[in-house]
Formats: sequence, structure tokens, C-alpha cells
Amino acid sequence: QEAAQWIRVGGLVALPTDTLYGLAADPFRADAVARLLIVKGRPAERALPLIAADADQIATRFGPLSPVGERLAAGFWPGPLTLLIPAPVELARGVTGGTGLVGVRVPAHAVARAICRAADRPITATSANRSGQPPTADPDEVERALGGEVDLLIDTGPTRGGPPSTIVDVTGTAARLVRAGAVSWEDIQAWLSE
Repeated sequence: QEAAQWIRVGGLVALPTDTLYGLAADPFRADAVARLLIVKGRPAERALPLIAADADQIATRFGPLSPVGERLAAGFWPGPLTLLIPAPVELARGVTGGTGLVGVRVPAHAVARAICRAADRPITATSANRSGQPPTADPDEVERALGGEVDLLIDTGPTRGGPPSTIVDVTGTAARLVRAGAVSWEDIQAWLSE
């Protein structure tokens, strides 16, 4: 509840996900997104990934997924698969990097999903590190790097780590791999061809 409150008022929260620690802000608030970009030292033309409580929250805020998006969501959520979908106009410009698309997923981490549910919206989940530095699964490292610049750190101990989420564009009739990651492209193709 405290994390959700900070997010709703434009604050920054470092939180665990099923891969690494992420930085959460309200993607519908331009001021919160601008602050996140400054803290990370991230250029505004690089899009910010989002996480959500579940597929219903995504549909409510962004509209229904495409058929290929629905199929992938059914097979890989919760989990480290990010789907690129059309961005609603209400999203802060810094979230999309000017692409008109937004990447969103449902993480396989109960705390991250609970924060999305309590905030009543998808939230950003870009890695909790400064741009150019390696992302981390260690909350102590998040504290050292960003402790003075976030409003709250949700420390549940080290996360699993490993590769980042796989990113797949589902805006067309066929899935298109954008970034290889934790879910293999072979597994995605196999699931889609079943």
C-alpha cells in the first residue's frame, strides 16, 4: 500500500521483479517519468517497460491485446515475456520513447503484481540502476546506487536474476522478436504453432 501511494503521488519506488530489481513510477504522470529518466540518466528516446497485475489490468488501461498477444499472454504470463502493444495517448511521452508503442508484461513475482494492483494501474519497471551500469538482482546494490534518489525500496532479498525479459512485438498479425531474453524465441514459436 505504501509503495502504491508513493507511485500515485509521482514518487519513485525500487521493487523486486521475477528477474531483477526495477524502478516503478506512474507511467501516466509526465513529472514522475521525467524524474525517473533523470535518476537513471536515461535518454528520453529509449522506451520504458511496464509491468501489470494481470492481463485484465492491461486490457482495462490499454485496450484488448491482439489475437497473437492474447495467445502469448496465455502461455507465458506471469513471466518474463514483454509484449509490445499500441500505447494509449494518456501515457507520458517518455514511456514510449516516441515510438507509439509500449512494452508491458505480468511478472511472476507476487509483490510486484500486488503493487500494480494496489496502484490500480500498470507501472514502470525499468532496471533499478543508472544507465550504462549493469542491472542488479541485489537490493543492497540498489540501495548503494540509488538509495538517496528513490522514495521507497521494497527489499525482499535478492531476485532470481538472469537475462532480462524477452520482448515481442504483437501489433501485427504475426509475432516479431525485438529482444532475446529469458523466454526463448524457439519456445515462443512452438507455443504459437500448437
